[in-house]
Amino acid sequence: MPSEADITKRPPGKTRYARGLRKNETEEERRLWSDLRDRRLNRFKFSRQVPLGIYVVDFLCRTRRLVIEIDGFQHAAKQADETRTRWLNEHGYSVLRFWNHEVTRERRMVLETILAALNGQMTERCHMAGFYPAIFAENQETGERS
Repeated sequence: MPSEADITKRPPGKTRYARGLRKNETEEERRLWSDLRDRRLNRFKFSRQVPLGIYVVDFLCRTRRLVIEIDGFQHAAKQADETRTRWLNEHGYSVLRFWNHEVTRERRMVLETILAALNGQMTERCHMAGFYPAIFAENQETGERS
C-alpha cells in the first residue's frame, strides 16, 4: 500500500480548489457539516472538503480513516465515483456515500450510519448502506494487516 506521504501529495491547485468548495457548499453539505463540526458527533473530529491525492472528499474523519460523500443526482451510476471509491479504499480509507435527499429527509439515519461505521459496527461492503470498506494489504509472512 502507498505510504501516507503519497496520499497527502496533491496536484497544484487542489488546496485552492478545496477552499472554493468550502465557500460554495451545497445545502446538504451545510446541514451535515452542522452535525459533524466541532466534534459534535460523539467527539469524533471531522474536516470538510479535504484533498486526498488527486481527489477532494466531502468529509473526513482522519483518526478512523472514514470518508463521507454526499451525492446528488449527477452521481447516479457514475463510473468516476466507483473509480474514486476504489482508489480511496486501496489507500486505506473506508467510504460512506449518501444521497442528498437522505441528508435532507433522513438525517438521523445518516448520523446513526456514520456512528456505526466510526464504531466499527460496519465492516463488510454494503451497497444498500453505501459503505465501502478500506482494502488492507495482508502481510504474507505473518498474516497481519498493514
